[in-house]
Amino acid sequence: MSITLYGIKACDTMKKARDWLDKAGVAYDFHDYKTQGVDRAHLEKWAKVVGWEVLLNKTGTTFRKLPDADKTNIDAAKAIALMLAQPSMIKRPVLEHGAEIIVGFKPDVYAGALK
Repeated sequence: MSITLYGIKACDTMKKARDWLDKAGVAYDFHDYKTQGVDRAHLEKWAKVVGWEVLLNKTGTTFRKLPDADKTNIDAAKAIALMLAQPSMIKRPVLEHGAEIIVGFKPDVYAGALK
């Protein structure tokens, strides 16, 4: 089963996730959505599986710098539009393992999912 790790190369959490996967001997493809982009279909699929609330990084600098109007009344469609416009608002990393989607990095969650 293929594994794809989505995120931004320079992110510290991404580095931790990649290091963990490498040390565990887990083969994966890396997709940098800062340079390669991310499409609506992926965001909609991820939001359906984990919820847009999990996927949208509201604590990051990019989100905090948005105008107040963009930060209010967020629903799935608005969240996806924001993440399409600014991929750095997607919480990192996003790991696709078959139908499973894991958002964020926790070694114990990775270990359990990637046995």
